[in-house]
Amino acid sequence: MLAPFAVAAGHPSAAVDAWSAGTDPAIVRATPDGDRRVRLLVHSAAMAEDITVDVQRPADTTRPAPTLYLLNGAGGGEDAATWEEQTDALEFLADKHVNVVVPVGGKWSYYTDWRNADPVLGVNKWQTFLTRELPPVIDRTLHGNGVNAIAGLSASATSVLQLPISAPGLYRAAAAYSGCPQISDPIGRAFAVTVIGSGGGTASNMYGEAGDPMWAANDPYVHADQLRGLKLFLSSGTGVPGRYDTLADPRLDRELLTLLDQEAVGGTLEAAVNWCTHNMADRLDALGIPATVDFQPTGTHSWGYWQDELKKSWPVLAAGLGLPE
Repeated sequence: MLAPFAVAAGHPSAAVDAWSAGTDPAIVRATPDGDRRVRLLVHSAAMAEDITVDVQRPADTTRPAPTLYLLNGAGGGEDAATWEEQTDALEFLADKHVNVVVPVGGKWSYYTDWRNADPVLGVNKWQTFLTRELPPVIDRTLHGNGVNAIAGLSASATSVLQLPISAPGLYRAAAAYSGCPQISDPIGRAFAVTVIGSGGGTASNMYGEAGDPMWAANDPYVHADQLRGLKLFLSSGTGVPGRYDTLADPRLDRELLTLLDQEAVGGTLEAAVNWCTHNMADRLDALGIPATVDFQPTGTHSWGYWQDELKKSWPVLAAGLGLPE
């Protein structure tokens, strides 16, 4: 089934015809967005739902390519707080020989498998979707070579360390920007409860009440030894306003209230994840697991910094993907 994709690479309408012809029953629909981007609708049996997945293909689709899974933050890409809207990440990755896969959905879910359906957030089996259901589809339909890396920010920076532990061998590199990997201790769990609650969800539906073993079972800090062998990148700021915390930042609405919110709320969040990230770096060091870390002296919990960190992490991700820097 690879031939139709190679032939149709420069013709989005032909690619849609190929994808829609029933060649892979997991793909419900494919909609082109320019020459190299396509929006897939992929069925998840685990969630009994069709999931939107945005893809950017490499310029040369005749050669197999590795895949970078790029996760959005707590909003799951269902709002304007996305890599595409807030950064130049896709432009930066456009000249790399890599399939860039960005799932859309999973807001406030931490991209994990929840123990219960949530009255507000519904059924969340994102770990199953991202590790079992989606990768084979991507490899079959996008000429993937089976080599994967994953990167995420904020809430999904926890996920990108959880997912490699849950699926050993699936990913070869992971980059976590401004996340809190230790979710089972009181402070880390309180952070997760706050994040999930801000979206109307109930954290006990994810891993149970405080002290439930499921929290520790899904804690990347607790199971950091299982990250051995991955290329790892961790980063965070301190919460102190930095170069992007100014009205000159085009991401802001140029309103003082918005800037104050970024400095106050974003500063507090970044200070919290900075503590978590330092702890994770220390844990990896104690285990003798190499990791590239970038701790900045300033910076709030905001997109300008994450754009920079993605670019700084590229050599680590590229090494895992078998690509040149």
